[in-house]
Amino acid sequence: MTAEPVRIAMWSGPRNLSTALMRAWENRPDTAVIDEPLYGHYLKATGIDHPGRDAIIAAMECDWRRIAKALLAPPPPGRSIVYQKHMTHHLLPGIDRGWLDGLANAFLIREPRAVLASYVRTRERVSLDDIGLPVQVDLFEHVCRRTGRTPPVIDAADVLRDPAGTLGLLCEALGVPFSRRMLAWSPGPRPTDGVWAPHWYASVEASTGFAPYRPHAAELPADLEALAHAAMPHYRRLAEARLRR
Repeated sequence: MTAEPVRIAMWSGPRNLSTALMRAWENRPDTAVIDEPLYGHYLKATGIDHPGRDAIIAAMECDWRRIAKALLAPPPPGRSIVYQKHMTHHLLPGIDRGWLDGLANAFLIREPRAVLASYVRTRERVSLDDIGLPVQVDLFEHVCRRTGRTPPVIDAADVLRDPAGTLGLLCEALGVPFSRRMLAWSPGPRPTDGVWAPHWYASVEASTGFAPYRPHAAELPADLEALAHAAMPHYRRLAEARLRR
């Protein structure tokens, strides 16, 4: 009997180590990856201005129903795992969530002050919705209710402190074997990267693995400190459920 494919949906906010984690999964020979499949729909539906907006919309399927159908399709030949990198704020209110039941949903979080310090290096303005935490918590609660179980949550800081240990726990929770190939990869861009990669992926393109953990110590402007404070209850709700040894 052929085993059912594992379709992993990793829900994250921006600047959360999400692209490096996608690299880790793509380095497995059994895994295909999909980079932010709802991004084009998000940009087209909201009218929001992001770097490369027109190119992103032109390059992607922007009908969420067709996207959802594709995300539930069989994996490419020779692959038993499909890893989907998602931004939680791309899951707009008008998108029905029933199709998520066909995915193994997991969550990647990062301390809000570190997220904000990184985010504003590329974009001048940021809101709580931009970093995705309210939707991430709402989606986490949705998955808990639908499955009766707590879905896996990992913290970017834990990944950097102990990549093998944290990814091992994640793989165990998802029911797939851990591979040490997830710990290192070749530098450079990938054909699977979204067309927005030139605007956001410079650091990961230069990387060959997870960087050493460094605590965030920089001061934030007062407005960002206030935003970080507003984000903390959402972050703590998810952090209390995170996988740890």
